[in-house]
Amino acid sequence: MGVAVVVAVAGALAEAAAWWAIASRGGDLWRLMPPVLVAVAVAAAVVRPPVLASRVDPGTAWAVGAATGIGLYAATRAFVAVATRSTRFRAATRAIYGHAEPVAIWVALAVSVVVTVPAEEVFWRGLVQGGLDEAAGPAVAAGVAWLGYVAVNLASRSAPIVLAAVVGGAVWAGLGWWSGGVAASLASHILWTGLMLGLPPKPGREVLRA
Repeated sequence: MGVAVVVAVAGALAEAAAWWAIASRGGDLWRLMPPVLVAVAVAAAVVRPPVLASRVDPGTAWAVGAATGIGLYAATRAFVAVATRSTRFRAATRAIYGHAEPVAIWVALAVSVVVTVPAEEVFWRGLVQGGLDEAAGPAVAAGVAWLGYVAVNLASRSAPIVLAAVVGGAVWAGLGWWSGGVAASLASHILWTGLMLGLPPKPGREVLRA
């Protein structure tokens, strides 16, 4: 078994274990997830340094990724506005933003857009999808990276997080497929996350302002 495969499997299991500890053991998101993702991303970058874009111009990749992130945020806000009519989904959404309560919102925002999101993209789009792209082609790579990302996020046992992984993961895997690198998905993921924290939907505002 190649080193890249070992790192990919170990990294996915480490991220799933962190989500499980948060969901099942009451672990602190801000103490567990950033160091786990940084370790996973460093290992991934050593094994396979991330490529910004191999099939399109990097500038185009950044621009399309940014536009996609804004569009995904708008679609998410619209979905949450409807879905939170369900009491259970509203409670689950509030629980997600409850993780940000113990820290200042600017800290949560900074850690997310500077640490955790780039780390996830270096791992999932850089190593997992990028490595598979070379070995099995872009379609297989995007599909496996998306399924793996969703499977890992299932450990969160949170409907909003899993739905975000299903939809967001598909968008970011698609951007990686199209661009052949991490630039587009990184721009999209950073903008979506930043907007969801900085300009959260109503359930999030209720928690952060409580």
